[in-house]
Amino acid sequence: MQPVEFDATQTVRILSPDGKLEPSAAAEPYAERLSAVDDAFWFTALRHMKFARAFDREATNLQRQSQLALFVPCEGQEAAQVGSALATRPQDAIFPSYREHAVAHVRGLDLFHVLRLLRGVTNGGWDPAEQNNFRNYVLVIASQALHATGYAMGQRFDGACGTGDPERDEATIVYFGDGATSQGDLNEALVFASSQQTPQVFFLQNNQWAISVPVRVQSRTPLYRRADGFGMPGVQVDGNDVMASWAVTQHHLDRARAGEGPAFIEAFTYRMGAHTTSDDPTKYRSGDEESHWRALDPIDRLERYLRAAGVAATEITEVDEAASDFASDIRRRILELPDPDPIEMFAHAYAEPHSAIEQQRLDYLDFEASLSEEYSE
Repeated sequence: MQPVEFDATQTVRILSPDGKLEPSAAAEPYAERLSAVDDAFWFTALRHMKFARAFDREATNLQRQSQLALFVPCEGQEAAQVGSALATRPQDAIFPSYREHAVAHVRGLDLFHVLRLLRGVTNGGWDPAEQNNFRNYVLVIASQALHATGYAMGQRFDGACGTGDPERDEATIVYFGDGATSQGDLNEALVFASSQQTPQVFFLQNNQWAISVPVRVQSRTPLYRRADGFGMPGVQVDGNDVMASWAVTQHHLDRARAGEGPAFIEAFTYRMGAHTTSDDPTKYRSGDEESHWRALDPIDRLERYLRAAGVAATEITEVDEAASDFASDIRRRILELPDPDPIEMFAHAYAEPHSAIEQQRLDYLDFEASLSEEYSE
């Protein structure tokens, strides 16, 4: 697959690959938003990005050492995730897929919970009400789009948007990948979002590969143009530019909270690692392609900008050390996790007690008791 060249007339880019403020023509409606934040804000973004990458690499190592059943890397997509997440407000609802570790970190989720899920010691991971409205991961491709649209319909019906009060008005953002755009669930969600004018942003991370299928096979046109068919604004951003991701997402979340309906953002980025730790990307993509995108690394881009802006090398080193300590602490906590009691699987199947589940629980206890009797004879 040949790398796709950047199109300044169509794609929103603010920060160039060499870390300079060079807004593209398409960035004009959004670039002025940068005046509302300073370099301390972007240093915070860099910290989130570095923590996410350190976590990503440590988790990959844990899976390779048989400490996790599976891991889903996000390396390369940190700018798209951190930029968009920093544009959300506390009252907003976030619906991830299964790769949004950097989004989770920005929203304050302890990433230890993500690995508990992937280690198989929890059936859900966390209570969204206790985690800044960051919903649970899903493995069924695009199903979260329907969940998000239903939730956003509820926000509109409840009068939680369009009041003119920015501290009260809510929006929903849902994350998905390019592979999800070929799923019926996503397209149905887009239909309902448009018809019901939900306060919602559809945030597509186009990382170029749906497992081993390149995006050019899935779509003959840029994916953001699909928004036209659903009657909502669509925009493509350089997904390796954290500033562009933040500015565009903030703009469309503001629109959504104001009651102006949904929007579709395509973050054009790249998955540097495997789809999950169960596949080998060298079997379906070239080293030249990976090298092309490695040169566009989103963390390096922001770091170049901050160094040129006067951030001391010692400050960046301190972030690197803190990120390493963070990842090491995640490893320690995972290795100390006890195995769950199998009986717990029956405790939270339903919100209220259910006779069928109770019977299954009793049958399981009888089975366990029969094994004990068999081995004692």
